[in-house]
Order: sequence, then structure tokens, then C-alpha cells
Amino acid sequence: MRRILATLALSIATLVPAHAATDAAPDALVRKSIDEVLSTIRADKELQNGNPKKVQALVEEKVIPHFDFTRMTRLAVGRSWSQASDAQKEALTREFQALLVRTYSTSISQYRNQVIEVKPARVAAGDKDTLVKTLVIQPGGQPIPIDYGMEKSDRGWKVYDVLVDGVSLVTTYRSSFNDQIQKSGIDGLVKTLADRNRSSEAPKAPVKVDLKK
Repeated sequence: MRRILATLALSIATLVPAHAATDAAPDALVRKSIDEVLSTIRADKELQNGNPKKVQALVEEKVIPHFDFTRMTRLAVGRSWSQASDAQKEALTREFQALLVRTYSTSISQYRNQVIEVKPARVAAGDKDTLVKTLVIQPGGQPIPIDYGMEKSDRGWKVYDVLVDGVSLVTTYRSSFNDQIQKSGIDGLVKTLADRNRSSEAPKAPVKVDLKK
């Protein structure tokens, strides 16, 4: 269920046109996107049945543009980010993004009857960073809070972290990434992520990672 919720976290800002995403308030963007994403999945049997190509295309086309994967990777790698070369940073971002996309693609077809409440965001004039809080209400289960760390850029509001029941996605990855770097350096972490992405095994729970801007 946590993986399903994490998938929703990445899918939340998907079907909003680029110009609307640039101008929209962060909570309005989240609210509109949730409704459209869930309706798309519920109306498409191929998505519900997990058609891999269609799910992958949906994620790559509709999800990736609304997330700042470079910042997410920087936060997940933490202090070691400043020690990485430009080529290593590019490789880390590419492999971490691929890992997240694969992980969420395997879960996206499991959406069914969730209802999501979006809380009003506290955004003052000039604010560039905010937390959009939502509550996922699932049949027969306890409501689960999912919060979105969002930063305003010249391209509109972008998600850079997701907190499921108070647990940060980037913080969850941080410690395992740091462990891997301690053992085999940044190139070792890149290789571990690349090997995992090439594996035919479906991605599982996150490796520990650290992201810091």
C-alpha cells in the first residue's frame, strides 16, 4: 500500500497543461491533477491491467515534467553531491529518476477507489517553498497523510519531496545511498542503481538515499 501511495505521490501533478501549471497555486495544481489522474486510470483497462508500455508512457509523459528530479537526487545523495563531478551528477540523476519511474510504474495500475482530500496550502506572496498536505482515504483502511514539498521555479511549482505518513521519500533513500558511497564511492552508487534498473526484477522498497540542495 505504501508503494501505491508513493505512486500516487508522483502521479499527482500529471494532466495539467504546461501554461496552467506555471500559473497555478500549488494546492490548486495538486487538487486538479488528482482528479484527472485517477479518472484516467479508472477509465483505462490497459492501465488497470498493468500494460507495461502504456504505464511507462503515462509516467514519462505526465509525471516527470512536474518533478524536480535533479533536486531530489541532490537531496538524496546529501553531502557527497558536492564531491561528485558533473558527469557523476548527471549519471546519478538519470539512474535515480529511472529507479523511481520503474518503481511507480509497477504500482500505478493498482489505483481503484481511493479518495484524496487536499488541504489549503499556506503560501504568502513571494513564497518559493511550501508543503501541500493531502489525506488519502481508502475503503476499509485508516486515512494516510501524504504531503508534497514543492518549490516555485520559473517553470511553476515543482515537487522535490514526498512525505508518506510523515516519512520523507528522499530521507528514506539517504542512508542507503550514503552507505553505498562509503563502501564503493559515487561510481559504486551509480553502478548499483544502474544494475537495479537493468534487472528484470520489479523494483521494491527504496534503497536508502540522501538529497540536499
